[in-house]
Amino acid sequence: MSQQHRAAVLGSPIAHSLSPVLHRTAYAELGLDGWSYERFEVDEDALPGFVAALDDSWAGLSLTMPLKRAIIPLLDEISDTAASVEAVNTVVFREDGRRVGDNTDVPGMIAALRERGVEKVESAAVLGAGATASSALAALARICTGPVTAYVRSEARAEEMRGWGERLAVEVRTVDWERAAEAFEAPLVIATTPAGTTNALATAVPDRVGTLFDVLYDPWPTPLAAAWSERGGRVVGGLDLLVHQAVLQVEQMTGVPEAPLAAMRAAGESALSPS
Repeated sequence: MSQQHRAAVLGSPIAHSLSPVLHRTAYAELGLDGWSYERFEVDEDALPGFVAALDDSWAGLSLTMPLKRAIIPLLDEISDTAASVEAVNTVVFREDGRRVGDNTDVPGMIAALRERGVEKVESAAVLGAGATASSALAALARICTGPVTAYVRSEARAEEMRGWGERLAVEVRTVDWERAAEAFEAPLVIATTPAGTTNALATAVPDRVGTLFDVLYDPWPTPLAAAWSERGGRVVGGLDLLVHQAVLQVEQMTGVPEAPLAAMRAAGESALSPS
């Protein structure tokens, strides 16, 4: 009988997570018998007890909101990338029992952009200032050679983004959300806001645009992404990010290099398509 290896995604709410579809597809493609991947509804209060109860059949965890920061005190070690944004979305259980945290959202963003031909930009704009925006700044720290302009709704958010910029060694300028349409002049725009937030901006997309990275994936395309495509701009979507960060998670948890990106993306697209 083959050894059992367990992994799962934790969060709240979690019912609509695509992670099980992506990871299970990878296991099947890689011929990893005995590997399972589930989802569990876990909030911050329940997290310590859940982690403490895991046995040695567990290989890893994926964390989504609101657990990416709450998991950190429960770990033995976190990567520099995770520390830089104070967020862990991946935990690997080592054979010696150590719990090691990482953040695959940041390299996932970089890989998704690289796949579409974006490797370096001279400047960029970020729409929003939440947790995903800090990951976007961490990614831009590696690929943007000039300033990043963040469009935010409050001075508190502006201060937070400037603080992340200082920490990540990125020159961050902040502008009020009312001027968000000005972002579209940048060669790379990363939209990190919740569903519906950028819908009103779709009519403001100019005739000449660069690259839009919209981190949403359902429903897709967003009005902004659709308008961008109509103008001939390059669009990177939330499913691209989800798949690329999941590829890195699979590789870390299983120890098998080169997880099947194309098969995982196809499975994600199939899961999202109307039945």
